[in-house]
Amino acid sequence: MEEKWYLQEAPAPDKDIIEQAKSRQDNLTKPKGALGRLEDVAIQLAGNQRTLMPKIEKPAIVVFAGDHGVAAEGVSAYPQSVTGEMVRNFSAGGAAITVLAKTLGIPFRVMNMGTVDSLEDLPNVEDRRVASGTQNICNAPAMDERQFEECMAAGAEAIDSAGDIDVFIGGEMGIGNSTIAAAIAVAHTKLAAQAMVGRGTGISDQGLAKKAAVVTRALSKHLPHMREGADYLRRIGGFEVNALAAAYIRAAQKGIAVLVDGYICTAAAMAAVRVNPSIRPWLFFSHCSAEPGHEKLLIKLDAQPLLSLEMRLGEGSGAALALPIMQAACALHRDMASFEEAGVSRGG
Repeated sequence: MEEKWYLQEAPAPDKDIIEQAKSRQDNLTKPKGALGRLEDVAIQLAGNQRTLMPKIEKPAIVVFAGDHGVAAEGVSAYPQSVTGEMVRNFSAGGAAITVLAKTLGIPFRVMNMGTVDSLEDLPNVEDRRVASGTQNICNAPAMDERQFEECMAAGAEAIDSAGDIDVFIGGEMGIGNSTIAAAIAVAHTKLAAQAMVGRGTGISDQGLAKKAAVVTRALSKHLPHMREGADYLRRIGGFEVNALAAAYIRAAQKGIAVLVDGYICTAAAMAAVRVNPSIRPWLFFSHCSAEPGHEKLLIKLDAQPLLSLEMRLGEGSGAALALPIMQAACALHRDMASFEEAGVSRGG
């Protein structure tokens, strides 16, 4: 049987380049380690890009949108119609991520993976609707095999059609998808649902308890049937979450750094790593959100985020804000003088 594309290994970082990059950092005009995480970013990028002088110059943002059958359980403060309305807002440039993309000069587009209602043709929006939302995971798998493969193919296409990029930022929009993220997080960490659910769109205490109960009920139905990483995505994922995971895998396979956004994107990244562990070195994590499960998921991934701004918006917004930090890390690594070049004496 032919191996699925998403199981093919991503290139491994160059260990020799990593050691050279570490040596360069130690010889720049600063105390060793003084740039903290910026040094780690530059060193990791050097190994990934297989060059002593890594660069981040050609970013791209793709937001995936989709609706979720689990919304019928009353887990969101907003109706499902908001997903489609926000896609229109993205197209019109009125959302946070579109403002950030414009401010930072980053190409931006949306892939509609499955809003409940079909949408008219919109600028910068590609219609890839798999269905009118997923199934309710409390009652059935989120999608069938055909739909799963369709989502994975769309995620790969998002990368393949992006041109010559060197960093990918994925975003998401879908009423109910913080519940899906919590289900994925619980499935992979084995922590209690109460520890992993958050307020998402701003639900009440009562809504929070209901959300945890929904996640627990869904997992009790699906966990016994999960064997491979793909099972998690097909059974409890979402059209936009699965396309996002696929995009992460494809980017890594093509040697493109991935800057992961908040809780939902990190859940997609966790699922993607479960499907294909070789992609992990290509994932950079932008921020720790205000969603309580996000920090726990980052710990599970042994990931250190670049920012902590108490955001919980999604859309790729936190990753967009962290992009200039990655670019600054590369510039410092490349352009700072060594002690010898600057004629600066070393410390004892």
